[in-house]
Amino acid sequence: MKEPVYKRILLKLSGEAFAGKQGYGINTSVLKAIAQDVAAAYRTGIQIGLVIGGGNIFRGVAASADGMDRASSDYMGMLATMINALALQDALEKENIPTRVQSAIAMAEIAEPYIRRRAIRHLEKNRVVIFGAGTGNPYFTTDTAASLRAMEINAEIIMKATKVDGIYDKDPVKHPDAKKFDKISYLDVLSRGLNVMDSTAISLCMDNKLPILTFDLMSPGNILRAIRGESIGTLVS
Repeated sequence: MKEPVYKRILLKLSGEAFAGKQGYGINTSVLKAIAQDVAAAYRTGIQIGLVIGGGNIFRGVAASADGMDRASSDYMGMLATMINALALQDALEKENIPTRVQSAIAMAEIAEPYIRRRAIRHLEKNRVVIFGAGTGNPYFTTDTAASLRAMEINAEIIMKATKVDGIYDKDPVKHPDAKKFDKISYLDVLSRGLNVMDSTAISLCMDNKLPILTFDLMSPGNILRAIRGESIGTLVS
């Protein structure tokens, strides 16, 4: 069996994936499958930090486009990520994986405050750390939060698990002739305006030479394949 090629990763999970085919909320069977995939990766001995989006419950950007105050809608989106974080914590602990949830917004009854050194200590003690509430600031996405947390915990790579199996030159759902990239540079992602992560997150990763691997979360075993360095998805470097 191939050994993992990374010691510490930051896994960014799409909130929309948690909804499954129902399109909204949390689908418990999908959640269980994701937890089993994360657990399989954890059992190889790597250290895992997790950031989850909140798009299955509330999208701040969409609400602000409909006239809601952007700061208020972003805070609501951050609370949605905390609901997902607690759901994933429960699912992981049912797989006997020790976890800690850290929140960028103080909510002492349900999560630890985000403290960088404490997060690193949890990882060193082989606990999975779930980072909730984004960066704690409006106008920043959970992609940016993932980039920031990855650098703060000294992760070797960001693995962005979504509903698509990599990065294409155009939307593969609308264009059957869309071409998939195996590797692409940060500058190409930015100049082509490819919808991988927002430009702030990409720029942060580029400035700090942090690679991003984007792959399909819905294929069972993909997280394990990714940490073993198998050729899946698209690598941005």
